[in-house]
Amino acid sequence: MVRIALDPTPYNDSVHLLDFPDLVASLGYEYLQLTPSPDFGRHFHYPKVDSDLIAQLKKRANDAGVTITSVLPVQRFGGPEPHQVDAAVFNTTRYIEIAAELEAPIVNTEFSGRPEREEESEYAFYRSMERLIPVLEREGVTLNFDPHPDDFVEDGLEAWRIIRGLNTDRVGFVYVASHTFHYGDRATSLIPQLGERLGAVYAADTFDHHRSNGLRYITNPPGNAVRVHQHLAIGDGDVDWAELFGTLKQSGYLDRDDALIVSNVFAEDERADEISKFQLAKIRELVGLA
Repeated sequence: MVRIALDPTPYNDSVHLLDFPDLVASLGYEYLQLTPSPDFGRHFHYPKVDSDLIAQLKKRANDAGVTITSVLPVQRFGGPEPHQVDAAVFNTTRYIEIAAELEAPIVNTEFSGRPEREEESEYAFYRSMERLIPVLEREGVTLNFDPHPDDFVEDGLEAWRIIRGLNTDRVGFVYVASHTFHYGDRATSLIPQLGERLGAVYAADTFDHHRSNGLRYITNPPGNAVRVHQHLAIGDGDVDWAELFGTLKQSGYLDRDDALIVSNVFAEDERADEISKFQLAKIRELVGLA
């Protein structure tokens, strides 16, 4: 059965961590992915929860009938500076322990290196993983990576090759639909290769920045080293949703007991309730049509 979770980022400024389960339940969701927030932990920082807060959160989730599926910290696994790698390993070790304590044994994240220092960043990533894989094995947690725009690896196939090189089933891939066009727009050829190592799919739309002769977005001066993408409601961009979900079905992902699809629209916080409900209905429709 496909689990459809909400990423509650649009509510970070208005809702306390302990109230997230009640919030997602009120929006119709049964599943929640914990993402960076002031109460949980910010990007590139150490988590800010203790065992008492974790116990309270688990109780609130149980009372609301909500299952916490996963956590999403963002750390500089790809450095490339050594102190960044040390911090990423130190911080993520605790996040992995928290995921195990929450009984949500999935950590979804990004490579977080620098494209202009690709070689050094890849080396830093492998050194990070050398230290973290034993922690993952000890805690029974899986760590999944998204090649995020402006990372040292953006192409989806090359990211899979890097993950495959780790030679462990404790590390997998997050397919983020709103990063499709940075991945190389290759869902139909990439997803079948990922197989059981596809750990999560994020559902938000985006525009194809390659269209209109590369002038879909204009930055000045021309040639700026920038990456542009959105996290829009499904149907508001250029992602081919029928193709994506058809591929997920054909590859067997939608038939897996552990299949996880996360709604992560960030563009319309002022309509967060409306958009979250729309996303849930649309994802259910796409799963049913696939």
